[in-house]
Amino acid sequence: MQVDLWENKLRIIKVVENKKDYLDLLLLGDEQESMIDRYLEAGELYALYDGNLKTVCVVKEIDCNTLEIKNLATYEEFQGRGYATKMLDYIFEYYREKFKKIIIGTGDASLALSFYKKYGFQETYVVKNFFIDHYDHDIIENGCKLKDMQYLEKEI
Repeated sequence: MQVDLWENKLRIIKVVENKKDYLDLLLLGDEQESMIDRYLEAGELYALYDGNLKTVCVVKEIDCNTLEIKNLATYEEFQGRGYATKMLDYIFEYYREKFKKIIIGTGDASLALSFYKKYGFQETYVVKNFFIDHYDHDIIENGCKLKDMQYLEKEI
């Protein structure tokens, strides 16, 4: 386990073993365990602590220029306090020398979409019916059934 100090009390660690120990938080970012299983072991998992665990992020190399954020989640009671932004800042800085851009996919009607746009991600393409075709149950966010996956990207 590698420890990276962020600020006085914030720390971000790279988790290399027992990644499933973080499943409860990963499920906030991706509601179906079988979908998480598709990328968790192949991806790199980071955990942000501020006293205790607040946020996780899984990133996966797509090609020599592109990294994809597969999961970014903060416990609900800690959302809106800047933890996900700190995690993104860290990821962008950490991978700056190796990759040219980061992509991320999210529901087309999700709160996350506005968060990523605010962070500077630009919409690139849509995968129609992604949530219908890949999940065994309806994904509901803000009272809306998610249907399409909106992809966004940002240069590092």
